[in-house]
Amino acid sequence: MTSSESAAQTVGQRAADTALLVLEDGTVIRGRAYGARGVTFGEIVFSTGMTGYQETLTDPSYHRQIVVMTAPHIGNTGVNDEDPESLKIWVAGFVVRDRARRASSWRSRRELEDELAAQGIVSISDVDTRALTRRLREEGVMRAGIFSGDALPSLPGTHGEAELLAQVQASPQMAGADLAREVSTPEPYVVEPAGEFAGREPLATVVAVDLGIKAMTPQRLSERGVRVHVVPSRSTIDDLTALNPDGVFFSNGPGDPEASVHEVALLREVLDAGLPYFGICFGNQILGRALGYGTYKLRYGHRGLNQPVKDVTTGKVEITSHNHGFAVDAPIDGESIAPHDGGRYGRVIVSHIGLNDNVVEGLQCLDIPAFSVQYHPEAAAGPHDAAYLFDRFVDLITDDATANTQKDAN
Repeated sequence: MTSSESAAQTVGQRAADTALLVLEDGTVIRGRAYGARGVTFGEIVFSTGMTGYQETLTDPSYHRQIVVMTAPHIGNTGVNDEDPESLKIWVAGFVVRDRARRASSWRSRRELEDELAAQGIVSISDVDTRALTRRLREEGVMRAGIFSGDALPSLPGTHGEAELLAQVQASPQMAGADLAREVSTPEPYVVEPAGEFAGREPLATVVAVDLGIKAMTPQRLSERGVRVHVVPSRSTIDDLTALNPDGVFFSNGPGDPEASVHEVALLREVLDAGLPYFGICFGNQILGRALGYGTYKLRYGHRGLNQPVKDVTTGKVEITSHNHGFAVDAPIDGESIAPHDGGRYGRVIVSHIGLNDNVVEGLQCLDIPAFSVQYHPEAAAGPHDAAYLFDRFVDLITDDATANTQKDAN
């Protein structure tokens, strides 16, 4: 091969490796193709977690979102078969600064880039993710697209970029999106008590409505002796009560809570039936709307493993794991009466507050057995400061069962 042929091959390889990240505001960032080649669109968000990229990728709450990792080195520990939170990667796209040259972990089974490619996740590396994150913090999250391979523009320069920008601006927005049914389990399944409770009669039965549930959530309940029936988001109140539950749980999930009309109506039926309720993340927003409060879209959301939250009932500050772009609009000072239907659900307090921006991070009903938090107490890949909330739910269930038994005896 001559030197000119070698140089031409090098130029051709660089072109083949090129990827473009195009933001809705017209920003174009050149990087290196990573994972699958092609095109993908989604709402671009950033995650501040220093670890846990595998859990992030497989979290159904990231459906239709392009995730920017603020931690600079991604892929160092490869991919294993124990840490996924679901059966597939859900992110629409992945943006990193430095891709690992090779995985280095005794638990690794595959390289991250190979896994992204195998699952068709169009991604980009060699991006200044710090600068990109600052832009998203200043301008707010927006739609974006990643283009590589045959999806790169045929026209050079700004003409080609304008062609890509038009595609981004024509892609769906997150506001108004009803996505829970797209990520929910198609069929019910059961998670039996585990750990020290394995093989024993369950302490309680919980029905978990899957709005995008992470695998660690029913596991946390099973470790506490609970049998968990995970059911599709389309389930009815008859489906739930047929399982004779001691309590009901609504999971995390993607989309705009304002569009989740079925889930809000279902939760009101759960509350009307007097069943103890616990919700996390999307389940917190659904409780807020069921009680009659509004929800709104955050400018850039909370995503990562290092968010400080204050439990106002105890004064304790917890470091928590978050993944939400919407929040509940409820009074954070003292009690309020749930606005729905003349206040029939009684008094409510905001039980947890995000210390970075005073966003509502939890609700507690004082007159009915229901509470929720906006963050993730199951916390894979950590932290575990909020694991006590699963104990609180089990206590709520067992206390309610004891009270009902005493009432029947009288």
